[in-house]
Amino acid sequence: MQVAQLAQTLNISRDTVRYYVRIGLISPERGAENGYKHFSKQDVKRLRFILSARGLGFSLDDIKQLLADADTGQSPCPHARELIDQHLVQMERRLADMQQMLKQMKAARAAWAELPDRPPTGQMICHLIEGFHFSSKETV
Repeated sequence: MQVAQLAQTLNISRDTVRYYVRIGLISPERGAENGYKHFSKQDVKRLRFILSARGLGFSLDDIKQLLADADTGQSPCPHARELIDQHLVQMERRLADMQQMLKQMKAARAAWAELPDRPPTGQMICHLIEGFHFSSKETV
C-alpha cells in the first residue's frame, strides 16, 4: 500500500502519513525499483494505534514512548495508564479554567448590554474592557 492508499483507507491526509514517517512513528519499506514507500499491514495497524492514541489526547512524544515500549516487547499499557492519569489532571484543570473564563465572559456581556459606545481617548482604548473587573489568580 502506498501513501495515498493508506491515507484514504484511514481517512487522514497524505501529509499526516508523511509527517509520521518523517518523525519515525512508522517506517515503511522503500520499493527497490521506484523508491516509493510501501506500507505493510503492520504499518497500518501501527498507524491505527497512533490515531487512536491521538484521539485520546496522547501527544506524539507520549506515543513515541508507548511504541518504544511495545517495540522492546514490554507492555505499554501501564505507561498508558500513567500518562492518561496525568492528562486527565491537566484536562480537568484546563476545563475549570475555561469554565471560569466562560463565567467572566457572560458577566461581561451582561454588564455591557446597556453601556454606550465611546471613542478611544488618550487614557482608554475600550471602556468596556478596561472598566470590567474580573477575578483572576494571575496579575500582570
